[in-house]
Amino acid sequence: MTTTNKYIKLGGLEIAQPLFELVKNDICPNTGIDNEKFWSSLEEIVRDLQPNNSELLARRDQLQQQIDEWHQTHRHEKHDAEAYKKFLQDIGYLVDEPDDFQITTTNVDAEIAEVAGPQLVVPLDNARYVLNAVNARWGSLYDAFYATDAISEADGCKKIKKYNPIRGEKVIQIAREFLDRHFALERNTHKHVTRYFIKDDQLAVHMGDGTETTLLKPQQFVGYTGKPESPDKVLLCHHGLHVEICFGEGFFIGRRDHANIYDIHIESAITTIMDCEDSVASVDAEDKLKVYKNWLGLMKGTLIRTIVKEDETIERAMEPDRNYTGTNSHPVVKHGRSLMLVRNVGIHLETDAVLYNGKPIPETMLDVMVTALCAKHDLLGNNTLRNSRTGSVYIVKPKMHGPDEVALANDLFTRVEDALELSRNTLKMGIMDEERRTSVNLKACIYAAKERLAFINTGFLDRTGDDIHTNMEAGIIVPKGELKQAKWLKAYEESNVQIGLLCGLKGRAQIGKGMWAMPEEMNNMMETKIQHLKAGANTSWVPSPIAGTLHAIHYHKLNVQSRQHALMKAKQVPVDDILDIPVMSNDRKLTANDIRHELENNSQGILGYVSRWVGQGVGCSKVPDINDVALMEDCATLRISSQHIANWLHHDIVTEDEVLAAMKRMAVIVDRQNRDDKEYKPMSADFENSIPFQAALDLVLKGLDQANGYTEFILYQRRREQKLVS
Repeated sequence: MTTTNKYIKLGGLEIAQPLFELVKNDICPNTGIDNEKFWSSLEEIVRDLQPNNSELLARRDQLQQQIDEWHQTHRHEKHDAEAYKKFLQDIGYLVDEPDDFQITTTNVDAEIAEVAGPQLVVPLDNARYVLNAVNARWGSLYDAFYATDAISEADGCKKIKKYNPIRGEKVIQIAREFLDRHFALERNTHKHVTRYFIKDDQLAVHMGDGTETTLLKPQQFVGYTGKPESPDKVLLCHHGLHVEICFGEGFFIGRRDHANIYDIHIESAITTIMDCEDSVASVDAEDKLKVYKNWLGLMKGTLIRTIVKEDETIERAMEPDRNYTGTNSHPVVKHGRSLMLVRNVGIHLETDAVLYNGKPIPETMLDVMVTALCAKHDLLGNNTLRNSRTGSVYIVKPKMHGPDEVALANDLFTRVEDALELSRNTLKMGIMDEERRTSVNLKACIYAAKERLAFINTGFLDRTGDDIHTNMEAGIIVPKGELKQAKWLKAYEESNVQIGLLCGLKGRAQIGKGMWAMPEEMNNMMETKIQHLKAGANTSWVPSPIAGTLHAIHYHKLNVQSRQHALMKAKQVPVDDILDIPVMSNDRKLTANDIRHELENNSQGILGYVSRWVGQGVGCSKVPDINDVALMEDCATLRISSQHIANWLHHDIVTEDEVLAAMKRMAVIVDRQNRDDKEYKPMSADFENSIPFQAALDLVLKGLDQANGYTEFILYQRRREQKLVS
């Protein structure tokens, strides 16, 4: 074992020294896995599985070339959907569906198998975001309404610097209506209650007129803290989600409450995906270390972030579980933290944090080994803040193309379980349905992981980027705003849920829907995001803890399990609809203004995101769009915008000169939008030498040649350049 150029050589591997030391000194101890065994096992996995990994990537390229050639051959003909479908079957892009089956996944935590609720996705390289997310299991209903546009500012409810008592009273009114709707009293309304107390092992209340009543459904009462005659908190349950009514002095909103309620806490982000992928700018061993250290801290329950505010030092840590007194004085313990999944990177990425025979290894293989070993601390009880109560580790696998790639992931999980001495199927798999070859073969994909599957979802953003790239030669893609009305999208969203239910995910796994991208527009979210529940999803992504609290209200309004039961009888969506191609008709003409608007809108979005990713190493943030509306952006949104311009460039709707001119105009706007950021370096000061600006150009001008339209290859290269000069 020797050290050379900051690498530790061990067998056929060369391991970046800081990573080697992290595994040896911090991850391996108390897991039963020896450091050298860990690395020798990784070497065997890479040796045995990397060739298959490479073959599958080559297969992607081969299929794309065949599809390109088919469209080129038939470009001047009317699209023949039946002939196109047969062609996809002939080349193996579309595979035969397996016979009907049910997944057999066991030992799945209730948050995934049984309870429907919001899901956060958070970049794992940012400890502050990570702690906010894991602690977002419980949220203040009062804060969620008071601090957002979920309450209108009309009728005296304006948000001002000081406390607005009129707005506060509106919050209390809405909260009481929430209690009346989901925790109704046998008589009267929560609005008239003056005291809550525990009597005969049940919740009882006194009204203002001196009468007494109880819950209409007494079984909704779970427990309390404090004294029975004057509890500090009362815990209720509806649709599997818990709600705390909190009593006492409190702050502002509830200070003068006639029932002494100072807040209502509701279970919010039931689960959180800790992300190593799309929302993270991790391009080397140094970056990867931040990701792994944070995940290790979560699995040990020791993650702490110290914040200094003026003369005050605040330590943020993971919240403990919540303890109550239940009926017959039995103790009741409820989870204090969001159940965590971890999303590894896709099979297309490599990392030089570890070299095998002098070459970078597939990053996903390193991810699963390290994240699984970190999680073994949780499985062994090496902490007091447990994640999984059933002995499972939840690993979400993104950007898989078809069942062969899912089968490889299944083999990888099996090898890792053997290497880390874990029982078979301890590692549960999440399949992200975000690539077209997975969408059209979803049943076969689920079958390939049927013993460990715990999650599927739809991701409109990446799925759209892949659709554009796959159909690059089919014609001119419609303007980006019209893609949300594309025939394939509706079919894809419906089919994902139908197939998931057909394969037995109900009661065993999550079926998820995508992100709400406008974190400042909570009123709009409250009006529209319930559609994800109506579609049959038992989880859906939200961009912040406060959005999770508000979205949780939807899961009280609608019983997702009942909705899923009804959808199981729905007619299955034909795959032909998912294969529909959103290209413009030959007789459609775009005006110069249409083209300029589309080009500038896409360019501004690309620059707004890339300037932070490449310039500052920020993988996910609120990025102002061309109208200064803050949107949550990640690599998926970047994939759409860059591929869309690449398509219009390829089909001569725009020229390279027009793209460059638009990029320069939009760079000035992006610089202005970031003028208050002291760490931001303006792109327009020197276009030629601005690495973020050149990265944005690369993503478009070289977009045609990027495998599957992925942005990471260019982002990784340019971010590394930026780190060298920063």
